[in-house]
Amino acid sequence: MDDFGYPRPQLVRADWTNLNGTWEFAYDDALLYSDPRDDISWDRSITVPYPPESSASGIGDTGFHSVCWYRLAFPLPMDRRGQRTILHFGAVDYLAKVWVNGELVAQHEGGHTPFSADITEALDADEQQVIVLRAEDDPADLAKPRGKQDWQLEPHSIWYPRTTGIWQTVWLEPVGATYIKSLRWTPVFEGFEIGCEILAAGDLKSGLTVEVKVSHGGKLLADDLYMLVGQEANRKIALSDPGIDDSRNELLWSPERPTLLDAELTLRAGDQVLDRVRSYTALRSVSINRDRFMLNGRPYHLRLVLDQGYWTDTIMTAPNDAALRKDVELAKAMGFNGVRKHQKIEDPRYLYWADRLGLMVWEEMPSCYAFSPRAVSRMVREWTEAIERDYSHPCIIVWVPYNESWGVPNLTAMQAHRNAVEALYHLTRVLDANRPVIGNDGWEASATDILGIHDYDADPHKLGARYAVSDPATTLFDRRRPGGRILTLDGFPHRGQPIVLTEFGGIAFDPRAPAHHTWGYSRANTATAFEDSYRALLHVVNETAMFSGFCYTQFADTFQETNGLLNADRSPKIPLELISSATRNVPQ
Repeated sequence: MDDFGYPRPQLVRADWTNLNGTWEFAYDDALLYSDPRDDISWDRSITVPYPPESSASGIGDTGFHSVCWYRLAFPLPMDRRGQRTILHFGAVDYLAKVWVNGELVAQHEGGHTPFSADITEALDADEQQVIVLRAEDDPADLAKPRGKQDWQLEPHSIWYPRTTGIWQTVWLEPVGATYIKSLRWTPVFEGFEIGCEILAAGDLKSGLTVEVKVSHGGKLLADDLYMLVGQEANRKIALSDPGIDDSRNELLWSPERPTLLDAELTLRAGDQVLDRVRSYTALRSVSINRDRFMLNGRPYHLRLVLDQGYWTDTIMTAPNDAALRKDVELAKAMGFNGVRKHQKIEDPRYLYWADRLGLMVWEEMPSCYAFSPRAVSRMVREWTEAIERDYSHPCIIVWVPYNESWGVPNLTAMQAHRNAVEALYHLTRVLDANRPVIGNDGWEASATDILGIHDYDADPHKLGARYAVSDPATTLFDRRRPGGRILTLDGFPHRGQPIVLTEFGGIAFDPRAPAHHTWGYSRANTATAFEDSYRALLHVVNETAMFSGFCYTQFADTFQETNGLLNADRSPKIPLELISSATRNVPQ
C-alpha cells in the first residue's frame, strides 16, 4: 500500500514506514470491549486506510456500527533501535484510542484531522510490536462535525454513506532525540519575504540552531542560520525583489504559474546534525480590495467547482495518490482555477497536488447539524486542528467554518447561533490573519470577508436578471431571497465585500440511471441539452459584473447525486474541451 504518497508533504523525512494494508478488524455493536486485553473476536480483516463501509476495504458494510476495533502486528527494524518512534494517523472518524503493546499511547477526538504519539517507551525489546485502535463513531450523533455523512441507513438527498474509523494513511516515523516537530510558512508578498516558524521537540538542549535553505529551480535564494529560543525559531526570510512585475511573476505562485520554492531545514547542536527535513513554500498573497478578490495584489476572477471528494468504491478515502492528482488535473482541464472542497477536510496529498499543479482551494469545515455548546466546542477544536494542519499550503485561499446555516439553524432568531458564527469567523482570523474568511456561506451572512450566495435557479435569464441590479444593497439584499433565505442578517448590511455565487447549477444528467434513482437541482435528458444548459448558465455568471467569481455544483457525480460534470468514475459527460470553453465563457 505504498501508492498513497508521503502523508505529510510539507515536512518530509527520508525514513518512514507505511502501515497501510491488511489489519485485523472487529465490530463491537454490543460494546463488550474496553481494552485490547479483552477477548476481542478478531473475525475479519480490513484493508487500511479504506473505511469499513467501502467495498475497497474488503468489508463493505454500510449498516449502523458505533464502535470498531483494529489490530496490526508489525516488526520494528533493528536499525531503528535507539531512535524515537512516532506513530501517525492521518484521520480516524470519530473518537480514537490507541494502544501499543497493551499501553495506551493516544486518544483523539475529531474525524478529519491527524494525530500522533511518541510510542518509544511502549515498544517491546522484541522485534514484533502490536497496535490496537478503538474507533467510536455514533452514526446518530448530529452534534459532531460529520459533513455529508448520512444519519439515515441509506443515503438520501444530498447526503452520502458514512465513514467510520481509519480513512487516511497510518505510518511510522523514526526521529532523533531532538527533532523538528512542526514547520509553518507565511508568505509576506508586500516585503517579498517568507515567514518561517520552526518548533523543535524532544531533548531540548541549549544552543540549538536551524539552517534554512530556500531554492528555486536549483538556484539558491536564501541560506540562513537561526538560533532556537526555547523550542522555537520564528524569522522572516528576505528574497531579492526585482520590483517589476515581469520578473516578480517568475517567483509568484498562481494557478497559471504555480511556482514552488524548495526548502531544506537542518537542526544542529554545534556541528552535530540532529535532524534534516525537506519542505516547500510559495510566495503569493490573497486579499480583499473593495468588491474584488485579489491574488498577488491584482483582481482575480474565481472560477471554482464544488468538489465533494468522494469515490464510489472508497467513499471519503481516495483510491490512491494518483486519483488525487487526477482530480486536480481534471478540475483544471475543465477550465476551473479552483475548487470549493465541500464539507470535507481533504487529504493533504490533494493539497500537495493543488500546490504543485496550480489549483486554488476553499477549505470548509464539515458541519454538525444539531446546535449545542458541545457541538460548538467540537467544531472549534477540530477546525483549529484543520487550520494548523493546512496553514502552509499556498493553494488554500479561503477558510469557510459554516455552510448554509447547518449546525446554526436559527440564525435569524437566536443570538447564540449568531454568536457561534461570529466566534468562528474571528477565531479563524486570529489563527490565520492572511486569508479571507466566510463565516457562513450561502445566506444569512454576518461576519464575513466575502458574501457567498447559493442560487439554483435553472433559468439563465431569470438568474441574470436577478443580479443585474444597479442598487444591490436595496434590491438584492432587502427585497429578493435567493434560496428563500435572507442574504445578510440584521446588523450586518453588505459593506461592499466581494459577491461570489458560491453554489449554482447542479444539472443532473445520467442516461444510464432512472430519474427516480438520481438527484439534482434540474435535469437534462441528453448530452446536447446538458451542454446547452451548462453553457447558458456559465455565460450568465461570467458576464454578471456583480460577481467576483462563481462555484459550479458540481465536479463529479456522488452516489445518488448525478449533477456532476463528470461521472462518478471521473469520465466526462461531454468532452472536456467543451466543458472548459463554457467554464471560461469562450465561444465554440
